[in-house]
Amino acid sequence: MLSNKVYDILKYIAQIVLPAIGTLYFALAQIWKLPLGEKILGTITAIDTFLGVLLGISSLQYKKEEK
Repeated sequence: MLSNKVYDILKYIAQIVLPAIGTLYFALAQIWKLPLGEKILGTITAIDTFLGVLLGISSLQYKKEEK
């Protein structure tokens, strides 16, 4: 079980930070010909999706315990 503070931080990272970093790197990779733009974006997206699933499971468990 995650504490509220840890949950909120991870949720912020999953919803704001990782998508922003992925978008920024992918855009800059296209503009400046930086290496591995698609692979880095794919990796960030996979991590973000995994984190989102874990947070969703944690949220469902919390709601079940609350009832």
